[in-house]
Formats: sequence, C-alpha cells, structure tokens
Amino acid sequence: MWLGKNRRRLDEFFDVEGEKSEELRIVGDAGRVKWIGRDMTRGRIAVEGHAGMHLGSRMAGGAIEVSGDVSDWLGAEMSGGAIHVRGNAGGQVGAAYRGSLAGMRDGTIVIDGRAGLEVGQRMKRGTIVVSGGVRDFAGLEMRGGTIVLGAAELRTGAWMLRGTIVVLQSIPILPTFAYASTYSPTFLGLYAQRLKRLGVEIPVDEHAGAYRRYTGDAAIPGKGELLVWEPRG
Repeated sequence: MWLGKNRRRLDEFFDVEGEKSEELRIVGDAGRVKWIGRDMTRGRIAVEGHAGMHLGSRMAGGAIEVSGDVSDWLGAEMSGGAIHVRGNAGGQVGAAYRGSLAGMRDGTIVIDGRAGLEVGQRMKRGTIVVSGGVRDFAGLEMRGGTIVLGAAELRTGAWMLRGTIVVLQSIPILPTFAYASTYSPTFLGLYAQRLKRLGVEIPVDEHAGAYRRYTGDAAIPGKGELLVWEPRG
C-alpha cells in the first residue's frame, strides 16, 4: 500500500490472516485509509469500522459493505458493483472528480445515514440512495440515473440535465424548476421492489400520498425531474 509517495508492505500496518481470496475483511478503524476497493472488478470487501476517502472509486464490479462511516468521494466515477454504508458518508458520493465530465456510470450506492455536499454530481447512470438526507447541491449537473433521498437541503438538482431525484420530505425548489403535476409514478413501484431487497423502503401507496413532479433545470435548459413526496392530509 502507499504511504505518501512510498510503497509499503501491508503487514507494516495491519495483522494479515488467511489465504488468498476474493473476499477481504478489514476489522478496526480504517478512517484514514484511502482508496479501499479502488478499481475493483469482482469479489467482496467488508469493513467492520470506518473507512477513508475514495472508497470504491472507479469500481466496476463486486460489493463493498461498511459498518461505520466513510469519508468523501465514496464510489466516485464507479461503473458497476454495489456499495452499502451502514453509517454516514462525506461529500461527492458517486461524483465526478474535478475536471472530469462524468461521474457515476452504473452500479448502486446505499447509505443508511446522511451524506454531504454534491451527491451524484455529474452522474450518468446508476442508483444512489441516502436514507438520512444530504446537504446542498444534490444531483449537481446530473446527466442521468436515479437519486433517492430521505431529505435534502438547498439547490437540489442545480444545472441538472437529465435523470430523476426522489425526495421523501419537502425541500426548497429552485426557481428554474417548473411544477408539472402531482401523481403516483408507476416506475417507482418497480423501484420500490428493488430497493426493498436492499433494505430500503420508499412510499408508493396512493392512499398515503403522492409525488409532486418538477422539471428542470431550465437554466441549462435541462430535462431532469424532481419527485417530492407529499403525504395526504
């Protein structure tokens, strides 16, 4: 592994046990260890504790599960595979690195807790779910894919070109988004079935409420959509 500009043996930092395998288990606080699972194409990584920046960066396959929190750039520019974080995440989840034209291209990221700024920035495909909500600029310059959020702060969908952002609580809507209708999207019923297998539930019962649909961002102009849950009563 790298320590600054120097390559060091893994057993200088960790106790290493077991035979060669496609399954890796990291036990302990790895909150300062960056690039875990970078470019992985298969196998499974389980982190029993925290993990550092760039976890699952540019991964194309396999699965990563973290029992604690992770830092910034989780799943940045990933093109396949699945990441599940039981705790919180930093900013730029599934985002494009600075200067890059595209973020997440495919795959699934599920975060049980909260996340930071610019979740899904410039993502093209795939699914990001943040159950606990996110900070500003979720879906910034989004090109496609789906983001599901428990809650969001300011400027959700700013400069959004395509894609869908689903928010389960009322949020401030940018003036460059236009209200279209209030309805129960059929495709969300299918999404709900898929997400339930991942331990995530979203409301789809027409008797409980409906989704307010907004289109934008007209400043681009874009053809994205915001679906904001509105409970009945």
